[in-house]
Amino acid sequence: MDLPPVNKSPERIRRMFDAVAPRYDGINRLLSFGIDILWRKFVARKLLHDQTACGDVLDVCCGTGDLALAFVKRQRTMKAERTNYGIDFSPEMIEIAKRKGNRCSTLHFSVGDALNLPFEDCRFAVVAVAFGLRNVCDTQRGLAEMVRVCKPGGTVAVLEFSMPTLPLLRHFYRFYLCSMLPRLGKWFSKDRDQAYHYFSESVLQFDQPAQLAERLVQLGVGNVQVQPMTFGIVTLTWGQRNPTHS
Repeated sequence: MDLPPVNKSPERIRRMFDAVAPRYDGINRLLSFGIDILWRKFVARKLLHDQTACGDVLDVCCGTGDLALAFVKRQRTMKAERTNYGIDFSPEMIEIAKRKGNRCSTLHFSVGDALNLPFEDCRFAVVAVAFGLRNVCDTQRGLAEMVRVCKPGGTVAVLEFSMPTLPLLRHFYRFYLCSMLPRLGKWFSKDRDQAYHYFSESVLQFDQPAQLAERLVQLGVGNVQVQPMTFGIVTLTWGQRNPTHS
């Protein structure tokens, strides 16, 4: 049975994430059993290496800044410091991100719209989004903006929830999303705006990795790769902006 389209109006998204911001990190650790930290570390290692194009790094829909901070830690390990930026629609999320990153001079957070990124064309060597693209009301436009601000030869990447392929695990995961997670999220966050009901709906209705990969190809991203993690519960989809794309 088809689900009714999830409401992703900008006003609703901003209100929901502002409301859950103070407890957002703790709830995510709890509901993911802490695995979300490992997912972001994996992304940082995968995208930042000796062959990564030179230049700045952008975390789109950065939330409380965890992916941007993972990029900074990875750069320190590599002894190859870059300037890192994080942008998010929710002012409350950005305030928390700023507090978490206030000791890092190479990290800058600001409020902004993923559908109209406040950066010039071809600015960044890496443009990534973790668990945020599904909250954007126009997926194609959001990806197009990420490609626009990426350098030719730079990396565009999406880390997002996906549906496991194993039937038994897929069945349990749907049950967790639809029945357990909204109740737990509401209880721990005192959620009045049903943010965790929205979370479940947005995951179930969002593009699967093959669809995301096709979108990237259409927008001029080549060498697109797909890496499932944790039995396919999340997937990293990434590639390089073609030098000839305009």
